Amino acid sequence: MKFDVLTLFPDIFKAVLGGSIIGRAQVNGLLEINAVNIRSFSNDKHMKTDDYPYGGGSGMVMFPQPIFDAYKSLTEGLDYKPKVIYLSPQGKVLTQELARELSKEKHLILLCGHYEGIDERIIEEIVDEEVSIGDYVLTGGELPAMVLIDCISRMVPGVLTNEESNLTESHYEGLLEYPQYTRPPEFNGRTVPEVLLSGHHANIEKWRRKQSLIRTRDKRPDLFKNLELSKEDRKMLEEEYKE
Repeated sequence: MKFDVLTLFPDIFKAVLGGSIIGRAQVNGLLEINAVNIRSFSNDKHMKTDDYPYGGGSGMVMFPQPIFDAYKSLTEGLDYKPKVIYLSPQGKVLTQELARELSKEKHLILLCGHYEGIDERIIEEIVDEEVSIGDYVLTGGELPAMVLIDCISRMVPGVLTNEESNLTESHYEGLLEYPQYTRPPEFNGRTVPEVLLSGHHANIEKWRRKQSLIRTRDKRPDLFKNLELSKEDRKMLEEEYKE
């Protein structure tokens, strides 16, 4: 899968995404992440990319020419149109389901805004979808772009060494993940639940499912209310109240 990022700060992408799982996937040819410096396409002799907004107001707005020319440099000669996403606080909020849909694309172009945003005409001209990573304001689109790349990349086949790890993580089925434990079996007087040491896989899976249900209900009731609970799920939750 290929990611092209249109940004004013291309160097930070290699620093953040060049290691660990995402870095390994790039080395193995499963992912291609290319950060393009919008400033390199400015026609201004000082490489400016922004100006004061028409109509007045505070802040600066990125003007369309450098962004459009940077975009054209990535798409000329292609026999398809990559999906273009603008990282924006006005966009659809990123969820696991949205990331799953985007992971089906073979080529994404991510546009990072700055200052007060970008000229609306560039959004109308090239952007297919706006995405937000939450209801708060950041200084630019670079951090959201990296979050989006990381989230999507984990679902690209082969990126995770253990495919099952992607199936049991928080939010994959709308549930939060169950508690995790490792050695030692006792730490500061706290012990690992006996069922996890039993070797009884069916009981372990049942315990994990129950803990995921309880955690989601207690920590994220907004997610829990949208779950379709099975009879077994309801029974496990009823048992929890009796314990």
